[in-house]
Amino acid sequence: MRLRIDLAYDGAAFHGWATQPGLRTVQGVLEEWIPRVLRIAPVPLVVAGRTDAGVHARGQVCHVDLPDELPLDQDPCAVLLRRLGRVLPPDIVIRDVCRAPAGFDARFSATWRRYIYRIVDEGRVPDPLLRGHVVRVPHPVDVGALNAGAGTLLGLRDFAPFCKPRDGATTIRELRRCSARRLGDSVIEIELVADAFCHSMVRSLVGALTAVGGSRRTLAWLEDVAAHPVRHNDVLVMPAHGLVLEEVGYPADDQLAERARQARAVRTMEEPS
Repeated sequence: MRLRIDLAYDGAAFHGWATQPGLRTVQGVLEEWIPRVLRIAPVPLVVAGRTDAGVHARGQVCHVDLPDELPLDQDPCAVLLRRLGRVLPPDIVIRDVCRAPAGFDARFSATWRRYIYRIVDEGRVPDPLLRGHVVRVPHPVDVGALNAGAGTLLGLRDFAPFCKPRDGATTIRELRRCSARRLGDSVIEIELVADAFCHSMVRSLVGALTAVGGSRRTLAWLEDVAAHPVRHNDVLVMPAHGLVLEEVGYPADDQLAERARQARAVRTMEEPS
């Protein structure tokens, strides 16, 4: 019995999503409490997108496989939602629990992830209540120039210059949307949507784009960086607390299994997304 769990969390006090010995992580807390509230043996979670230490999430998705026979006399989804709501710390909120459709895989069935990075640039008055979710940059940012740079990065490409390498992992991704807007007279929101993101890719892209938007770097520099075959040392990885995983998208139920099969294959530049 596979359940889909939709959740949100403030990442400030977590060492990321993935379980790490001796460290507080989102996965670690959930994998501690789910077996306890259901009175079953430990069960692993599979997540749509691993977030790094300090990164937040409003629309995270994970799944868990439970035994068909449970010591419950009620619907396990309702029981899990209710009991977790009672015991989880306040920086994790379970939004929904439901039985997953056939073929659903939280990670491999996803077709896109949407992140937003929030900054306040020089000359703007920051809201002190947002200091844990917005990053200050030490120079003015021209949103138009930032968007001009963002437009050059769209499409299917190797994002190795913006990623921390991992053995055996591809860095080929399709960046479907990347744009910025200023809210009122203060916060700039930079929205990025891709089929998937590599380790540190979002924060590195934002670092490069804010440098262009702040006239610290040129579009020609950005194009040179994007053409680099490996991680580029000139790209700043922005602080984690400005980043939020806002949403994860999935295809129709009858396409979930096929999407998962495609996503498990190693990407190449010749393959369609």
